[in-house]
Amino acid sequence: MKEIKAYVHSNRIADVIAALKASPVWSDGGNGDHNLTVYMVKGSLVPLDNAEKRYSVELGEEVVNEYKLEMHCSDEYADQLVEVISRVARTGQVTAGWVYVIDIAKAIRVG
Repeated sequence: MKEIKAYVHSNRIADVIAALKASPVWSDGGNGDHNLTVYMVKGSLVPLDNAEKRYSVELGEEVVNEYKLEMHCSDEYADQLVEVISRVARTGQVTAGWVYVIDIAKAIRVG
């Protein structure tokens, strides 16, 4: 099993979620092996424009409101899901975000 973490600009997150749910991988893995969670976070992505810039009093510096997407999936689906995220999250910048794939040693369903 894999954990996919992605950091995406706020103006791309809705399209990324829609593309993931529309992908054949989402429905093929219909046994509940994937779980998608999204958080708004303050990060250091390069802002697309001045409207994205924020000043964090807690951190004492300029930040960008971005989204962190976390997803768990079967090993066989990880590359395809990463491709969807990478393709749809593009903004035209050299670095428009990051995607990480991590091995999960053990996953236990709460039931």
